[in-house]
Amino acid sequence: MKLGLFGVNMGPSCTPDELVLTVQAAEAAGFDSVWAGEHVILPDPQAPPSPMAPQDAALDSLLALTWAAANTSTIRLATGIIILPQRNPVVLAKELASLDVLSGGRFTFGIGVGYLEPEFRAIGADFENRGAVTDEFVEAMQHLWYDEHPEFHGRFADFAGVDAYPRPVQRPIPIVYGGHTKPAYRRAIARGHGWYGFAMKPDDVAASLAGLRAAAAEFERPPALGALEITVTPRVRLTPEVAAAFAELGVDRLVPFPPPTRDGINATIDAAVNAVADL
Repeated sequence: MKLGLFGVNMGPSCTPDELVLTVQAAEAAGFDSVWAGEHVILPDPQAPPSPMAPQDAALDSLLALTWAAANTSTIRLATGIIILPQRNPVVLAKELASLDVLSGGRFTFGIGVGYLEPEFRAIGADFENRGAVTDEFVEAMQHLWYDEHPEFHGRFADFAGVDAYPRPVQRPIPIVYGGHTKPAYRRAIARGHGWYGFAMKPDDVAASLAGLRAAAAEFERPPALGALEITVTPRVRLTPEVAAAFAELGVDRLVPFPPPTRDGINATIDAAVNAVADL
């Protein structure tokens, strides 16, 4: 069982020194990855389905992971997740390629379609077509990363006669799709190296895995993607019994979300190591 740590751009880790303490502690404990969440802005006042209060601090995920890259040497750096349809795909492709280069090929691209309409409205992004935008943006970015002469002509992105270097170190950058819906399962099966479930209990994971199996029966998975890696942030406290239940389901990586204190982060790291010690 692999371990990651969620929220390294949030709470107490929103200062330079504290972020370094967090990611270095995870790396020293043998975690394979750290994960940064994303909300560019939040509704004020808070209203469902917003998961955070508008005053909750969260650094930009890519800037936080770049700072983490500069202060670590082996741990992977993952977005969990970037809300892709809120971004410009050409600009984002440059930013992610840069992070992959600066980290020596340690970046994992976690993607989501988003769900907060006020956030999309403030950014000027297309909320109604966010699923289709996500699919198209991924394809456009991959052309920029891997083609000798990048070109893409779609409904939401269009370019030709351009190029962008440096290219990513990794070929390909691993892509992980987040979400608990049929379209998310389809994207993970058809285009992703992994699937990420956030704030889940074992029963929730079992239901999502059933959804992934149904998608696999309907959509072809390119052999080059390999086996689908399953990553989960538990909703419950991570104990050996809970870790074993996730492992029995086939979860490959657990990414706990620590309480927003330094002591909480350290305790979460220690508890996670102990929870998977016998798996």
